[in-house]
Amino acid sequence: MKPTLPLLLSLNGGYVDTAGFLALQGLFTAHVTGNFVTLGASLALGISGVLAKLLALPVFCVVVILTRLAGERLRRRGRTALGVLLGTKLALLVVGAVLAVRFGPFASGDSAVAIVTGMVLVAAMAVQNAVHRVHLAAAPPSTLMTGTTTQIMIDLGDLIGGVVPDARPAIVARLKRMAAAVAVFAAGCAAAALGYAFANVWCFVVPPVIALIALLLRVAAPEEQAG
Repeated sequence: MKPTLPLLLSLNGGYVDTAGFLALQGLFTAHVTGNFVTLGASLALGISGVLAKLLALPVFCVVVILTRLAGERLRRRGRTALGVLLGTKLALLVVGAVLAVRFGPFASGDSAVAIVTGMVLVAAMAVQNAVHRVHLAAAPPSTLMTGTTTQIMIDLGDLIGGVVPDARPAIVARLKRMAAAVAVFAAGCAAAALGYAFANVWCFVVPPVIALIALLLRVAAPEEQAG
């Protein structure tokens, strides 16, 4: 499998999460468990967006389940699920961008349009996470980078401390893949921050473009995992 698709997903993951956080009163659209922290901050400091942060995790979970079921149904019918699911994510990002541009900037995270926009973006990232887990399991995660960064540090420690010579090539190869994923994710975060600073909610037009490129450049994925 070429690295193009996983890296594009990582770029979009960082971009959408950062843009959502900035525009939607601290809502994490990809790293949804992070909303537990921002929820506590919202309650303590009186910041808006409490309902969106409460809804993010259940919406994310439901969409992941639906994505898995849809992918299995497509597979049983002999169709390639990857392209259909990436197309679904693209459609959700388009809807999210239209809502953001039409109704933003969002002065309050508690407004109905802000909540709907946030949940559409959460759904898009849920589809991406499910697709990555099932169809691109060999690639580093495209959203949450904590585990990837931990593995990078472990691999660096092994290389510094000396490893079994036979294991060194595999460690170096994994290190390169994971470092690329983190670097591209960080680039997405930086691009979203700059986009929001200079273009406000118009920055949301970028994720559908990246998603379209990923869809057009999709490559044969590994066999679907049973789990």
